[in-house]
Amino acid sequence: MRVVKELVREEIRVSIFSWNNKYLIKYELGPMEQTFKLSELDVLDEAELDAFLEGGFFEEVKNRFQEMGLSFRRQVENL
Repeated sequence: MRVVKELVREEIRVSIFSWNNKYLIKYELGPMEQTFKLSELDVLDEAELDAFLEGGFFEEVKNRFQEMGLSFRRQVENL
């Protein structure tokens, strides 16, 4: 597995890996993570992967983390 890029954006750690003819785009926030797999054939240049770090897609990732966090907190409180 090759690390393509690692960074933190708005408290979300983003890691992009190249593995098994796929790019794995992993977002982590606290105890939660989201991972997306993308075929290397769908990307002409690794710079195109920056589109996953901004705009509407990144906003959806942040919103999903909010939903995940609420669900997680509710479950922990009910233990």
